[in-house]
Amino acid sequence: MIQRIKYTAAALVASLALLEGNAQTLRSSYFLDGSVHRHELNPAFMGERNYVSFPVLGGLNLGVQGNMGLSNFIYRLNDPASSYELTSFMSPTVSSSEFLGGLKDNNSIDLNLSMPVFSFGFHKWGGFNTFGVNLRVNSSVNLPYDLFAFMKNMQQDGTTHYNLKNLGVRANAYAEIAFGHSREIMENLTVGAKLKVLLGAGNVDAYVNNADITLADDRWSMSLDAQGDLSVKGMVLKTDPADAQGRREVTGVEMDGFSPIAGTGFGIDLGAVYDMDEFVEGLTVSASLLDLGFISWKETHRIANDGSTPFVFDGFTDIVVNDGDADNSLDNQFDRLSDDLEGMVKFYDGGMASKRTTALNAVLNIGAEYELPWYRNLTFGFLMTSRFNKPYTWTEGRFYANVAPLGWLDLSVNYAASRFGSSMGCMLNFHPKGFNFFIGSDNIPFKVNPQFIPLHNMNANVCLGINFTFGKKHCFGGKQEQS
Repeated sequence: MIQRIKYTAAALVASLALLEGNAQTLRSSYFLDGSVHRHELNPAFMGERNYVSFPVLGGLNLGVQGNMGLSNFIYRLNDPASSYELTSFMSPTVSSSEFLGGLKDNNSIDLNLSMPVFSFGFHKWGGFNTFGVNLRVNSSVNLPYDLFAFMKNMQQDGTTHYNLKNLGVRANAYAEIAFGHSREIMENLTVGAKLKVLLGAGNVDAYVNNADITLADDRWSMSLDAQGDLSVKGMVLKTDPADAQGRREVTGVEMDGFSPIAGTGFGIDLGAVYDMDEFVEGLTVSASLLDLGFISWKETHRIANDGSTPFVFDGFTDIVVNDGDADNSLDNQFDRLSDDLEGMVKFYDGGMASKRTTALNAVLNIGAEYELPWYRNLTFGFLMTSRFNKPYTWTEGRFYANVAPLGWLDLSVNYAASRFGSSMGCMLNFHPKGFNFFIGSDNIPFKVNPQFIPLHNMNANVCLGINFTFGKKHCFGGKQEQS
């Protein structure tokens, strides 16, 4: 069932891509005045010029964050004579201490996609105004340490017991139509707000509260307390016939047609920027609260297991290792592991809910920037970002050095630390009159495999955009305006 939920989450991403589509705009752009889309990080930020984005490519952002990577699960074989160089963590050539020693109590991965279909901004009505249509996908997976301990160690001497908690997956896909306005309400204070109309494409939320596993010589049994909600319009559950207790086990899902709108909702972003010159010359502080809102889903399939009936589990009993046989290749090893994982999770059809409401993953940003008095084109900053998505909540601290050596060129280099580990980020932003191009990353992977997948912590993203600017240049920090 885990595999099927994974396929469902992947289908949400694919379906949004077919529509021509929650990462926000690159955090590396937060302190760059010339960045066109930084109002996505704080709606109080005003644009340097009016702008119109290039459709779809105005600010494409794709990223993944995780506190584990490929190197936690793929190892080199110790046998130099083998024609296969790699094997999985389940190989007996990989010790339990070597594998489990590299894992955390909770091992998490977040995948995010943000795609602006179209957006524009302009100075009018006493402030800066924005309009945008964006497509967003965010998904989170949490895998507890004990899951991997069970897979690797299985039954020890006599009866062995495992208890798994906090195993879950959540995926959300939606489009937003956003209207924003920012203005200076006091000499040193600028505020902004953005209202959003949300169109939900789909939502998946499955969670294991508790799983008790008992491995004995005569029987491997599992008691599972879990539930899930699947909100995708046109989805149909495939089930077995009802058992003696009237329950129907879910065996899969299929689509009976597809509608891109499975729910509707509203959201709001709020932000403020305060110039602290009267207290500390060159210091500016800012804060924003993003994605306060909800989506109400039209129809939801409920799946659940109350843990009252243990069931037999016989997976992980035929583990293969690369031995030169193509049938035992690394890909086939992980395919068989996925098949075994399906047997660990058993859900029953919990019926249909006509209405279900979910909150957006709210984001809090708090920033401070200091401008050097002897060279105002060089600044240093700090940004704290918290994403509220229990139980997948995370907080990050990021330190910046930002420089604008030319009036049309900005550069930011930054370092971040969070529960996903540490990472380096940078952004290069070209913004001469009439044109804007930027490229950057909040998480630069320094070691990847041939497919460019990070080997260590799963932290990597790329963001780029093409936009067209026009009108008078509005400068910040007391600089003079220029045409």
